[in-house]
Order: sequence, then structure tokens, then C-alpha cells
Amino acid sequence: MIPADILLLFVAASAALAVAPDPDNLYVLTQAAIHGRKAGILVTLGLCSGLLVHIAAVALGVAAIVRASAPAFAVLKALGAAYLLYLAWQAFRAGTAQLQAGSSAPPRPQALYLRGILMNVSNPKVAVFFLAFLPQFTDPARGAMAAQIIVLGIAFMLTALIIFSGIAWAADRLGGWLMHSKRAQSTINRLAGLIFVLLALRLALSEP
Repeated sequence: MIPADILLLFVAASAALAVAPDPDNLYVLTQAAIHGRKAGILVTLGLCSGLLVHIAAVALGVAAIVRASAPAFAVLKALGAAYLLYLAWQAFRAGTAQLQAGSSAPPRPQALYLRGILMNVSNPKVAVFFLAFLPQFTDPARGAMAAQIIVLGIAFMLTALIIFSGIAWAADRLGGWLMHSKRAQSTINRLAGLIFVLLALRLALSEP
């Protein structure tokens, strides 16, 4: 078993990482602000579901293999960068469409949930991060390493779920103002698109 003090330290570190600006919580914020709290929570559920893949990969040692294999890492890196660029294109396109139509139809719930999963699973940096972060709080003397990784991974997922849901709730409070401001909608979408482009370039240029 993982001692309570170690688990609390891990949760605190996970909370700090979840609050730090990144493409995941930025996307939750923008979707909740424009389409409402439900949209932000659906994206959050998708992102957290995607974490299960990375938790399992690290627990089974697959992430270590990917990290050591340049071709495998290159493929995942290309897929992640391509998806970020796709999201950027959608964000830029959404900004123009909102200005023309004067309204913003929320994506389907299934699309929001699946988008969250794909954003998380297609990013190899998440697997690499988990591989570097989770083992720091494990100890072979406490039992099976895989079981400890799973416990820590679930703790990280629940922490992210709570914080991202809080972000969605807070962003929803701004929804009324945003829905009446075409300029604000366009600015948020274009800002999100720009960040997605920068993240895609950073990911594409990163080394294994």
C-alpha cells in the first residue's frame, strides 16, 4: 500500500499540474465558456477517460518501449501534432462562422467526449510524462509496481476530474457575456487555435 503522506503529496503535485495552463484545461475552459458547463464537463470526462490508456500503458511497461523506440515515438508524435493542427483549424473556422451566423451551436455530446479522449490518447507527451512522474512515488518494497502505478494513476485522474470540472463551472459563469459578444467568441477561438498551432509545432520538433 502507498502511505497516506505519499499519496497526499502526489495528489497535491497532481493538482498543481492540472491547474497549470495547458491545451487540455484551455480547451475545457473555452468549450464551457461558449457552450456551457455541460460541454466543458463532457470534454473533461473524455480527457480523464483517455488517461486510463496511459495508466495502463505505464503499468504494463508499454510506455517504456515507446520511449525507447524512435520510430514508434515518431509515429505517435506525428499523430499528436496532426490532431492539434486539426483542432487549430476547427478553432479558426469556428471564430469566422460565429461572426457570420451570430450564434454558436454546441457540438454533440458524443463528439465532445470522444474529442477529449482523442486529445489525450494521441499526445505521446502524456505517456512520457506519466512514465517520468508516476514512478517517483512508487517503491518496490511496498509491493507490485504495476498496482502502485494504477493507484497513483487513478488518483491523478480523479484530481484532474475535480479541477477541470471546477474550471468548466467557473467558465460557464462567463457564458452569458461571451454569447452576447461576437468579438469575444472570435478572440477566444482564435487564441485557442494559435495555442494549438504552437503546441503542434513544439510537439513535432521535440526529440524522443
